[in-house]
Amino acid sequence: MKIGTIDFGERPLFLAPMEDVTDIGFRHLCKRFGAAMVYTEFVSAEALVRSVKSTVSKLTISDEERPVGIQIYGRDVPQMVEAAQIVENEAHPDIIDLNFGCPVKKVASKGAGAGMLRNIPLLLDITREVVKAVKTPVTVKTRLGWDSENLIITDLAEQLQDCGIQALTIHGRTRSQMYTGEADWTLIGEVKAHPRIHIPIIGNGDIRSLDEAEAAFNRYGVDAVMIGRATFGQPWIFSRQQLSIDEKIDILKEQLLINIDRISEMKGTKDDTKKRRSNEYRGILHTRRHLAASPVFKGIPDFRQTRIAMLRAESADELFDILEQCRHRLKQL
Repeated sequence: MKIGTIDFGERPLFLAPMEDVTDIGFRHLCKRFGAAMVYTEFVSAEALVRSVKSTVSKLTISDEERPVGIQIYGRDVPQMVEAAQIVENEAHPDIIDLNFGCPVKKVASKGAGAGMLRNIPLLLDITREVVKAVKTPVTVKTRLGWDSENLIITDLAEQLQDCGIQALTIHGRTRSQMYTGEADWTLIGEVKAHPRIHIPIIGNGDIRSLDEAEAAFNRYGVDAVMIGRATFGQPWIFSRQQLSIDEKIDILKEQLLINIDRISEMKGTKDDTKKRRSNEYRGILHTRRHLAASPVFKGIPDFRQTRIAMLRAESADELFDILEQCRHRLKQL
């Protein structure tokens, strides 16, 4: 499978772009364990054009995680074009992905993300103009439609292809479904099988294991499978390698350290004790949700209080102590 000149090989697995999840530490680990492609958290075109510091920081990528995509969202043609050019010129990603699928109210209700599925002419204008404005391959991620009465993905896929995108990711739900119910891959398979579609089709939704990914390849013929929520707290999901409890907990610790070090490096505060502590706390805020959601801890009796303690931890040492307690408890099961 190829996107532009990037060859991903046969049946590649991609890490889905997820807000507050796919930070650089998590991306590095997913890449190490076999993700063929990783994406940043999604980036607001409006905030990027205004140079909002927290948004600009999301453009930080490294050569070790390539190929890497940066996903942008918005509802204004000039802003999306300018944002795509900023991304290309400043971050040099391998792919620029347009988000027409985010279902959350604060995005979709303003007409961005999945909200674009209610304004197809504008969606196509944005896509067409961004493709013309950059040299980086442009891809799109979207859903089946706004609701069950408007399952438009088959026609939309052709229209997007005609705009010049080089791959299409389809999440098997409508915007109205949000993340409820089961993802319907039937229409994803129909898009892939359509005789006019020649760009790669990437399937997304409810893939919880490598076996389920393999089944999706076999049944629906997609070119790649994207894994999202099932990666929470287990970046090793992309690998067939069998890991011990010790190895998994050590990986979760490493994820935290990567984030702390990266924040310190970005802010240039390695020699300032007070600022180092601040950066440590930022790293914890960005990581502790991953740890608390990890399936590694499944089976620990009365784990709820331990999970709450993880989510309240304010120092790396405190969080490491909790992880060591979990290690000990798991070995006693």
